[in-house]
Amino acid sequence: MIGRLTGRLDYRASDHVLIDVRGVGYIVHCSERTLAALPGPGEAVSLYTDLVVREDLMQLFGFTSLAEKEWHRLLMGVQGVGAKVSLAILGALGPDGVSRAIALGDWAAVKAAKGVGPKLAQRIVLDLKDKAPSVMAMGNGEGDSMPVPGPDVIEPAAEPVVPSAAMSRTGPDRAAANAQADALSALGNLGYAPGEAAAAVAEAAGENPEAGTSELIRAALKKLAPKG
Repeated sequence: MIGRLTGRLDYRASDHVLIDVRGVGYIVHCSERTLAALPGPGEAVSLYTDLVVREDLMQLFGFTSLAEKEWHRLLMGVQGVGAKVSLAILGALGPDGVSRAIALGDWAAVKAAKGVGPKLAQRIVLDLKDKAPSVMAMGNGEGDSMPVPGPDVIEPAAEPVVPSAAMSRTGPDRAAANAQADALSALGNLGYAPGEAAAAVAEAAGENPEAGTSELIRAALKKLAPKG
């Protein structure tokens, strides 16, 4: 199994890139969102990968974070969802957006992806609702975002290559993911079920994307409080 590739981006197409790893070229299929985050040709690149093997086909799919890779794996397990549809959903929503949509049961958001009809969107939300908490919690994992590779991965190195900062989930995006994961963990420690905790945190994060852990916990607790 090929779980990660680090090398030089040789070229990009509309749905895939070619990565040269010390003389061996790998075609890696990616979502539109991931493609947009990659550096230009000739620059260093690193992606988590998932290898799909069928009787007549072998394909590599690339992701900038473990959460994106995990959602791709889970989406592919839903009846009627193939690689093209999975990448379309991830491209439209991103891994955090998929987590929020599924935690909230928001099948309309999933339906916004190209090639996804209402029945399939509802099936995706229904089948994966219990999976959202564990994927959201990955935002607090040390290895979640792909580190930016150094210029030493490219051979021969005629000139130092400046890697793109877009490859690493840093700054506000990373902080938001960590805050959601921490809030989810705190609610779990308070005895809330993973599904209801994930839905409350996702709703709170959607209303205030810049909220820190304590703000998310307070907002989520308000949403979990008995009504009436």
